[in-house]
Amino acid sequence: MASAAEQMAANLSWGALGKATELRQRIFFTIGMLMVYRLGTYIPVPGIDAAALREFMDGASAGLGGILSMFTGGALGRMGIFALGIMPYISASIIVQLMSSMFPALEQLKKEGEQGRKKINQYTRYATVLLALFQAWGLAASLEAGDLAHDPGLFFRLTVVVTLVGGTMFLMWVGEQITARGIGNGISLIIFVGIVAEIPAALAQFLSQGRSGTIHWGVILAVIVMVVAVIAFVVFMERALRKIHIQYPRRQVGMKVYDGGSSHLPIKVNPAGVIPAIFASSLLLLPTTIATFSGDSTGPIMSTILAYFGPGQPLYLLFFVTMIVFFSYFYTANVAFKSDEVAENLQKQGGFIPGIRPGRKTEDYLDYVVARILVLGSAYLAAVCLLPEILRSQLAIPFYFGGTSVLIVVSVTMDTINQIQSHLLAHQYEGLIERSQLRGKRKAKKAPTRR
Repeated sequence: MASAAEQMAANLSWGALGKATELRQRIFFTIGMLMVYRLGTYIPVPGIDAAALREFMDGASAGLGGILSMFTGGALGRMGIFALGIMPYISASIIVQLMSSMFPALEQLKKEGEQGRKKINQYTRYATVLLALFQAWGLAASLEAGDLAHDPGLFFRLTVVVTLVGGTMFLMWVGEQITARGIGNGISLIIFVGIVAEIPAALAQFLSQGRSGTIHWGVILAVIVMVVAVIAFVVFMERALRKIHIQYPRRQVGMKVYDGGSSHLPIKVNPAGVIPAIFASSLLLLPTTIATFSGDSTGPIMSTILAYFGPGQPLYLLFFVTMIVFFSYFYTANVAFKSDEVAENLQKQGGFIPGIRPGRKTEDYLDYVVARILVLGSAYLAAVCLLPEILRSQLAIPFYFGGTSVLIVVSVTMDTINQIQSHLLAHQYEGLIERSQLRGKRKAKKAPTRR
């Protein structure tokens, strides 16, 4: 029999959104902040030769330029103030989390609760500034080397660095505000909006080449079918669970004896979500950014790197898969599913896995189960990310279509919808409590007086 909470969730109506005032405010706040982000992608960096940049990006739209433009919502193609996007913050998060697992002092900060979390966030912001400075300076130098600046020189480089670093820090603040006062994860939504905003133009370009006969209609139909199939596969895998049976013993409270219950510990097949794909993509963005805008002035070292690690190259695909698998295990063990904390909480609540001793044995068993699940989860992530890369190079699709983009769009959509439903469910609970309190007061008023 379904519980009361499950029945309420099943009967949840989107019409209740009109009555949930706080949820509406959160949604409007999120939409407003995302509109500010989109507006910033059209504000250009001072000193850029717009005509030369437009001509260059038209030629690079099917290759590296398409990849970079997709992840920055078109800001890099227009060289807007948000050209670096939110990727420096994501890279800084990777570095801080790696250091937290290596240095005991940072590991201890993670266990100090809210104060420790604030300090780690502060360190992440400092690392974001340093990474953004490095990337902005490299991008400014690449713009000069590609003859895309009106007046090259030190002043131009400083202008680009200040503008881009300021844009990245503002985006980081926007993401934190959306997470705290809006709906959904702010950083993920910023990436999501950037990807979705570029889809209509890319799709129109793809279909126009089909009308002109450049691409066969069979290829267009195959790509559309593949996209639908990949989306359905991603939804299925993101909702797939491995349930571990949990047993609770009998307990006695006073003179009453309560029977032991049972439940399930759900473990997702992909506990890390889309984070490993984002992390792996962010590590590949810096060299491609510099190489894209350097043009013919690319140095011998960068030329060698691109020869072996350019998009579509075997070493590029191998490195991409390796990073996805590594971050799947790393992020799951350190953030998404900490087996030691789960085992400790089960022991405190008196729960146990049948046949497994509480404590250390439970932790080892959970590690064993999660490690086996992640073989499938990381393979699924790698397959979804690699399949479009291979097909794009083989079928010569004229715009960038990546599995990472599909993962981000589907995962963020599902997560945001779940959060909206949670808010609606909480609003229904509040309404039930208020009505029960009002009925209690009415009954108290109607009670007959004693004579």
